[in-house]
Amino acid sequence: MGSSMILWIAAMILWAAGFLLLPRLRSCVPARSHDQDKDVSVIIPARNEERNLPKLLQSLANQPIRPLEILVVDDGSTDRTSAVAAEFGATVIASRPLPDGWRGKTWACHQGALAAKGKLLLFVDADAWFGPAGLVRILANYQGGAFSLCPYHSVQKPYEELSLFFNLNMVMGTVPGGLFGQMLLVDAESYRRAGGHGAVKGRILENLQLSNEFIACGISVGSAAGRGVFAFRMYPNGLRELIEGWTKAFASGAGQTPPGILLLIIAWKFGLMLAPLGWLLTGDWLRWGAAYLLCAMQVTWFSRKVGSFRYAFLYPVSLTFFFVIFAWSVMRSGKQVRWKGREIRAD
Repeated sequence: MGSSMILWIAAMILWAAGFLLLPRLRSCVPARSHDQDKDVSVIIPARNEERNLPKLLQSLANQPIRPLEILVVDDGSTDRTSAVAAEFGATVIASRPLPDGWRGKTWACHQGALAAKGKLLLFVDADAWFGPAGLVRILANYQGGAFSLCPYHSVQKPYEELSLFFNLNMVMGTVPGGLFGQMLLVDAESYRRAGGHGAVKGRILENLQLSNEFIACGISVGSAAGRGVFAFRMYPNGLRELIEGWTKAFASGAGQTPPGILLLIIAWKFGLMLAPLGWLLTGDWLRWGAAYLLCAMQVTWFSRKVGSFRYAFLYPVSLTFFFVIFAWSVMRSGKQVRWKGREIRAD
């Protein structure tokens, strides 16, 4: 058996191993009724979000059930964030000056939690929104403790396709026992017992450390993919924003993935790269072309569970981009990076 054939078999084994990751892409189960607990305070940290807030607040207004209150914490915005929030009937909280050691988002969430009246606290990023009956489905899937969804990525421009493997990595590495940064549902008692955002005040990826804090306190942690329930559009302001966003702490986040799952994800991605490389290097178009077709079909299937990606069949482009940005993120770890007008230290 030639080396090319051995390499092809290895690629196919790694491709097949990728299906072991499929259960980690699971979404919320459908809700059976609208009778879930409505005693929930929605807390939205917002810094210069006048463009994003209307979509989120309108999606909340369109839900079959309404939360007890919607609190928008204005984190030093210089645009019409506060005015837009007020126009939609939200309660606006002007953030106090940022104390030393805190990040803007964690400080805003902390202040929102202090003001909240609900038994359940639902923290939501301002650039996300709920699908029809999304809030109902979230509450129906909530079993106590801390629960989170990875938003479904609404892809609108070609450069956003480059986020494909970052999105897949986030979901595969987090579901079902971790938390995502864009949404957190937790009962107020558990939140306070774990120290809330004060326990993770200086972290960029506060969701990862919050998960550890909850678990350390014996509080259950669960998560799922948000397809059909909860969505966002990542980095809509251009390629530079996308690169800066994924660079700021992605390597640290990947490092929090359970070791066995991380090794499986790495092996799967290695197998995906073997297909186009074998095709180009051996000239065996039939065998490696078939391998590439299988890989492209698998990636396309997986991609539809995390976002509206249209060019997943060209996955070597986004996978190469992933490897480059991941390496850059490793190099930038622990250094100062700029994000949303502030200098922050990458986790």
